[in-house]
Amino acid sequence: MGEDRDLEIIRAKKMLELRKKLARRNEAPRDILLSRLVDRGDEVLLMAEKSYPEVTTKIVNRLVELIRSGTLKGFISGGELLWLFRALGMDVRIETKIMVKKDGRLVSIRDKLKSSQ
Repeated sequence: MGEDRDLEIIRAKKMLELRKKLARRNEAPRDILLSRLVDRGDEVLLMAEKSYPEVTTKIVNRLVELIRSGTLKGFISGGELLWLFRALGMDVRIETKIMVKKDGRLVSIRDKLKSSQ
């Protein structure tokens, strides 16, 4: 009697795992990739999509295939994603600001240099 209960629990856990896998497969590839991006990775992806929409879609799909197969594990930083796009010949531009502390608040380096002249 205890064995039947244990088997039922194991079956329920397996069914839950299968449902989760199925839900992940039905998830949009872009959303799967976004869940793995860190350190401004979402910003890099957005800029790439604006500049090269068709190519970026193909790259996203390929990256998701690698994630699903287990070949690509862990997280992808914004710098790594930017490097990948540039290695593939895509000149993705990311807005960069250099901020410095002045009088206890952050100001752009441009404003800091203007005020010191």
